[in-house]
Amino acid sequence: MSGHSKWHTIKHKKGALDAKRGKIFTRVIKEIVIAARGGGDPASNARLRTAIVAAKAVSMPADNIKRAIMRGTGELQGEEIVEIMFEGYGPGGAAVLVNVATDNRNRTVADIRHMFSKHGGNMGAEGSVSWMFKRKSQIIIDKAVADEDTLMGIVLDAGAEDLRDDGDTWAVLSPPEAHEPVVDALAKGKIETLEAAISMVPDNTVKLEGTNVRAMMKLNDALEDYDDVQAVYSNFDFDENDVEAMA
Repeated sequence: MSGHSKWHTIKHKKGALDAKRGKIFTRVIKEIVIAARGGGDPASNARLRTAIVAAKAVSMPADNIKRAIMRGTGELQGEEIVEIMFEGYGPGGAAVLVNVATDNRNRTVADIRHMFSKHGGNMGAEGSVSWMFKRKSQIIIDKAVADEDTLMGIVLDAGAEDLRDDGDTWAVLSPPEAHEPVVDALAKGKIETLEAAISMVPDNTVKLEGTNVRAMMKLNDALEDYDDVQAVYSNFDFDENDVEAMA
């Protein structure tokens, strides 16, 4: 499981994400707009179905979802949004992928490059780190919500391929096409999730320590806070004691 997801989960538990609801709405709307370019009917557009599931998970009003779909299909006017995946390395050699949706490519390229440089990393060429990741459904669940046997029984029957133990949480990994069935199965089982998204999951992780952990957290947060960034993925891992020392 990626260090990014672990750090994201820690922030979620501390309530740091609650203050970013407006930003979350913006990101979800952009994803719906981009997905709807492949067709406005969710029944025949898997990416759009997944985006709508994410929108409903954050209680987005139906009218907002409808307008975003219409922007994507061209029925409503709006700024053209370009999707870009940046690649690079963070402090300590951790691989980083940054998914961006922007209406100003040149500005965003310059800003992302500056953030990598400022926080001890460097932006790489296309393909420099993406080979270390695979596109998967990743669902994060607090261990207090379900035990391993219960969870395994639900998610494997729905199409999941792996259940990983990551300390205080479980990570349910599935092929992208199994995302909706697994999310639906968990909902039917009344199992609450911390995160549920199609993600870029690393094949292996890089363990960071000390100052590299702190620097990587700062880079991760700076990227996530940037308005055009949709998601950040990384293969860094860390000891939670290092995070406690940062408090």
